[in-house]
Amino acid sequence: MKQVILLLLTFIANTPAFAAMNHGGMMMDDKGMIMNNNPDKLPRDCKEISEDINITIHGGKKFAKDFAGKMFTYDKRDWQVPPCARVNVTFINEDDIRHQFMIHGLPGYLYPKGMFTIELYGKGQKTGSFIVPSRDYTYYIHCEVSQHTEKGMKAQLKVGKGNGDLDSILGLTPPLFPDLYPIKNTDYTWLALFFSMVIGALLVRLFSNILAARTEQEPKP
Repeated sequence: MKQVILLLLTFIANTPAFAAMNHGGMMMDDKGMIMNNNPDKLPRDCKEISEDINITIHGGKKFAKDFAGKMFTYDKRDWQVPPCARVNVTFINEDDIRHQFMIHGLPGYLYPKGMFTIELYGKGQKTGSFIVPSRDYTYYIHCEVSQHTEKGMKAQLKVGKGNGDLDSILGLTPPLFPDLYPIKNTDYTWLALFFSMVIGALLVRLFSNILAARTEQEPKP
């Protein structure tokens, strides 16, 4: 009998309704997680929520196809919201691999380490909220997987007027460190180039002579 009860409890605990965890600002299930979710706690410099802003963000490989040398990015990479706004983010992962929407620089007394994160382990979507302070500031957004960040998964969110644009945002600002592919020419490189030019000139001359000879052999009308 004890084994039957234990088996039933194990089954119940692993059903989707019970498998999801919600510890304070963290919500986690088998699809992904939301870290530091905050739909109601105001920053110290805000008396009330000024406005609800709903943002839907798609992330994945297909959004980087127009950017040479990049592999992943978001479908949009620049947003502007009013001070003290509640930002409700729906993040949709279009790929079969892990992607994140992570924003940095939020007040540490509300958001541990100043971060709000939505993470999806594969295709799917999740919605979470955070409330921005009143100061004009530009917040950095990226995927925590470092290779994805370097391959284009960066964005920015301006509160109020912001305090400038961040670098390396695809389609918005130039990279801080551009990709450079220098060519190291050696003596052999120049020698190969010289012989290629000589052979090319000889071939052009040869084909010109053949064409001229055929033209002379053609009967005149």
